Amino acid sequence: MPAVTPGPSRADLVADTALALLAERGMRGLTHRAVDEAAGLAQGSTSNVARTRQALLELAVRRHAEREARVLAVEGMPDPSGGLDALAEGLALAVHRSLTDNRDLLIARYELALEATRRPELRAFYDRTGAVFREQLAALLTAAGSADPDRHVLSLVAWADGLMFSCAAGSFGAWTPGPDEIRTGLRELLTALLGR
Repeated sequence: MPAVTPGPSRADLVADTALALLAERGMRGLTHRAVDEAAGLAQGSTSNVARTRQALLELAVRRHAEREARVLAVEGMPDPSGGLDALAEGLALAVHRSLTDNRDLLIARYELALEATRRPELRAFYDRTGAVFREQLAALLTAAGSADPDRHVLSLVAWADGLMFSCAAGSFGAWTPGPDEIRTGLRELLTALLGR
């Protein structure tokens, strides 16, 4: 008898639909009713999973972190002891995946980040989920020889976020740089940060 692959849980379906709605309609378009309709669920189903708007947003943030971790795949990046080229290559591929195959997920992240600036309870939750990636990146930079990994993480994240925002939602929205262009920029930045 063939193995049965389970589908997404109800919570994952609700969260994935919420993320899709955020990318398509923005924060105003995210309602319990809209999630029910877009997911093909009976009315009230989303409320059974996430009773309040805060609970729905937390569910979306949690699911976003899970999905983005797969896109960024820090644990699958080349060994940083392989040098700057290896690190720049891995980071460039992650940034390029975000800008191409996962553009909607990226836009949903910006919606959630902006909402977190207005909701302190969501800010704390959002920051906790983002800390995992920052810690992994700090470990990569430490292994690559960073003398000040926390400061270098901030510089690297600011560079990558700035590029992604500009190309996904900003003034460069009609242009997506290729992996080679991203890699060149990252290599320049990493060379400056790591003093090589």
